[in-house]
Amino acid sequence: MGLLRIMMPPKLQLLAVVAFAVAMLFLENQIQKLEESRSKLERAIARHEVREIEQRHTMDGPRQDAALDEEEDMVIIYNRVPKTASTSFTNIAYDLCAKNKYHVLHINTTKNNPVMSLQDQVRFVKNITSWKEMKPGFYHGHISYLDFAKFGVKKKPIYINVIRDPIERLVSYYYFLRFGDDYRPGLRRRKQGDKKTFDECVAEGGSDCAPEKLWLQIPFFCGHSSECWNVGSRWAMDQAKYNLVNEYFLVGVTEELEDFIMLLEAALPRFFRGATELYRTGKKSHLRKTTEKKLPTKQTIAKLQQSDIWKMENEFYEFALEQFQFIRAHAVREKDGDLYILAQNFFYEKIYPKSN
Repeated sequence: MGLLRIMMPPKLQLLAVVAFAVAMLFLENQIQKLEESRSKLERAIARHEVREIEQRHTMDGPRQDAALDEEEDMVIIYNRVPKTASTSFTNIAYDLCAKNKYHVLHINTTKNNPVMSLQDQVRFVKNITSWKEMKPGFYHGHISYLDFAKFGVKKKPIYINVIRDPIERLVSYYYFLRFGDDYRPGLRRRKQGDKKTFDECVAEGGSDCAPEKLWLQIPFFCGHSSECWNVGSRWAMDQAKYNLVNEYFLVGVTEELEDFIMLLEAALPRFFRGATELYRTGKKSHLRKTTEKKLPTKQTIAKLQQSDIWKMENEFYEFALEQFQFIRAHAVREKDGDLYILAQNFFYEKIYPKSN
């Protein structure tokens, strides 16, 4: 039995195509408006929650501000680098905050800009240091390192971070912008619809996979100085190394995330008590994976490794890895294939003057 075909005049075909295109634009516009409304609603809910917490503290009576316990006055800042397992780690903090009695606050900047204006830096420093209702507090967000000492702060927050092999991080971010991940699978990503693989992008010299895109972990650790964001700056790398050693409590690597969590639990149990067990045996809801990710070929990797930018980012990564492994080697021991934390290994003697 033959198929009945109805041929449309060319003009009607053109009108149909135009109508379809207009409908698609309208739908995309409506989706964008819904996303903006959702973001506004989330911010309003967050503000309401903050007001409730502050009101609750006020109703509980005046706090003993002058004598805040050292641990209760503690603030941790995790200025997370994108696509380094940062969501996986922060979800553990969210899971533990009620049990361990601390607050978790997400620092959400406009367009995820990691550099704050000078006035926002002042506001942020003031919030961190004087917002007693939020202490102890765990702040996280995609912001570059900010030196609190420049603002006359006596007690600085504790900085922690995690970094990743620079090429692996870029590949993950490339596919994340196109396909998203299993954490929020329904969210439309900026490059959605672009099916080009990372290998094809590098072969064609595309902008999304250019060596300049590797320049991210160094400026995140370097900070808010203009030179930090000059791609390929040797000064920026040296400053990033200095900050990592002198200003960060602990910097882990994505590839050894469990060991990073174990060390934090041992050193800062006020925040991370139970974190290692949660990571090992939990529902793994905090493990976030980029979908549709294709590993690059050896040729693609070799091409990126010819870049001086890769060499600098990789040098910084290797430096961070060496520091982390040094700290781990002096904090844990291996037994029957498992790592365990060392007990206190120092003591005091010859204490003078002698008590009667």
